[in-house]
Amino acid sequence: MSEEDYTYLFKVVIIGDSGVGKSNIFTRFIKDEFNLDSKATIGVEFSAKNITINDKVIKAQVWDTAGQERFRALAKNYYRGAVGALVVYDITNYDSFKNAEKWLKEVKEHAEPHLVTLLIGNKCDLEENRAVKTEDATEFAEKAGLGFVETSAKNNLNIESAFNRLVTEVFETLDKVGGEEDNTTTTTTTGKPVISDKTDTITIGTTKKNQQADSGCAC
Repeated sequence: MSEEDYTYLFKVVIIGDSGVGKSNIFTRFIKDEFNLDSKATIGVEFSAKNITINDKVIKAQVWDTAGQERFRALAKNYYRGAVGALVVYDITNYDSFKNAEKWLKEVKEHAEPHLVTLLIGNKCDLEENRAVKTEDATEFAEKAGLGFVETSAKNNLNIESAFNRLVTEVFETLDKVGGEEDNTTTTTTTGKPVISDKTDTITIGTTKKNQQADSGCAC
């Protein structure tokens, strides 16, 4: 099956503080790669991968956004049309966990009304340096109505399953909403139905845009 053989396209954004590991979550999912020396993203990086849900092929168009404050205004522009979001914090950095609430509020303001969100506690391979208790994150996620998963991009733990869970929940949510309102779809230039953006969704296949800075670990 080629990358162009899909039924729906869902736009998913990965958000969170700089250095929490968003870029390595992105590359682990898209290319099954990990780079300990990954640099902080400037602006946005995006690519896509097909996932099969209920015999439907979903193209997950994944956007890795910059977490640095000076790029926040730019990154917000890429939330529009998103139907799924991973809000990522670093389990060894309590401030990144505290800031998850801010990121959640921001993406809800700019993304689609029926946005599905997962809270991701990344770098769980660094258990000896843990600063955020799993119980605290679970409590926050429950109060906010989010799913919650701890991951390790380095050890490839729960990365694929987190994306599969998110895309499945998006599919189920939009399937329910579809019976209540006409939310279906424009089409791309290839004629594929698009749920992720009613206006200017970009279909990019496996092509990606990748601009990076010279400093800042994002492992």
